[in-house]
Amino acid sequence: MIPAEVFEKTLLSFFSPIRSYLDDPTVSEIMINGPFQIYVERKGTLNLVDARFESRDALTAAVRNLSQYVGKPVSASRPILEGRMPDGSRVEAILPPVAPDGPHVSIRRFFKETLTVARLVELDSLTPSAAELLRALVIAKCNILVAGGTGSGKTSLLNALSGFIPDRERVVVIEDSREVQFQKPHVVQLEARPADAKGEGAITIRDIFRATLRMRPDRVVVGEIRGGEALDIVQAMTSGHGGCMGTLHATYPCDTLTRMETMAMMSDVEMPLAAMRAQIGSGIQVIVQVARLQDGSRKVTHITEVISFDVHKQAYALQDLYVRRYAARGQSQPLESHLVPTGVLPVCKAQLDEHGVILPAEMMHYAVTSNAKRGHGYAAQ
Repeated sequence: MIPAEVFEKTLLSFFSPIRSYLDDPTVSEIMINGPFQIYVERKGTLNLVDARFESRDALTAAVRNLSQYVGKPVSASRPILEGRMPDGSRVEAILPPVAPDGPHVSIRRFFKETLTVARLVELDSLTPSAAELLRALVIAKCNILVAGGTGSGKTSLLNALSGFIPDRERVVVIEDSREVQFQKPHVVQLEARPADAKGEGAITIRDIFRATLRMRPDRVVVGEIRGGEALDIVQAMTSGHGGCMGTLHATYPCDTLTRMETMAMMSDVEMPLAAMRAQIGSGIQVIVQVARLQDGSRKVTHITEVISFDVHKQAYALQDLYVRRYAARGQSQPLESHLVPTGVLPVCKAQLDEHGVILPAEMMHYAVTSNAKRGHGYAAQ
């Protein structure tokens, strides 16, 4: 058997044209559009670089070597590869015939620095007040989804939120490809597996999730919800498994719930739509929306509470707890925005009270002020 160190060096030699960018801490993503066109992302901005592979065959050989390294087959009949580089950077590769001008490879860099909520506050992705609310929601075992577009910082925020999980709790993390890095003492990491070259041996997130519920988890975290496992997760949320967390692709909080509907319908369980919507509206409690803004910065844009599914209006009842407000600016001025409380208090406040956590003082102040402006009395509890 080839030693891991030798295998890693061999793999990196195949990717030698981009090795300098793999080692550059300022590069967040490397996009290889065929052998002769390579872009890198720095601080949210894409730049075409001079690096190139010698030929299409050289790039294909690099992808095939990576497939051997991660133990996932790739071929003309299986032209899509998901894997990781030796440093943990995530790789998505698409080969011909699906990519006629390819192979196309995208490498999302793995950063050794573990982002904390405190660091996100320093970067102005969050405010101290919003961070305090998220801490209370995590400790109180609210079910939280982190939603956003590609490269918006969903996984980074999920990792940061894990810092609020009490050390005494057992956390099970389920992923397609390992990215979540929880710095907690009792974490069980599980990873799905695709079918082999014969189409056998596949282990899906749904398979793992069902097994996980019998492993006495205090919390179940799904790195990215992408299919029928959405229904299993929602049913777990509504059956006593509090504190579930996960990420998914969605642009706005309302889109997050319709995406969950769509993915839940991918399962093999036939359920009336009304019942499914009722479970989604009951199980998911908080949506934390993140986005990559025009200036390339990654910010939390909404912290939204899911109240229920309104049968009469045939719509989910949501209320924003924090929203990002944008200031008018000139063309040459940097984008200015602020994440502020809306003056609304969460319906799940009783759940927070049960766990002995309190709402941020700024949030309470906004609630008092908002009620006073509307002419209503308000007594803080």
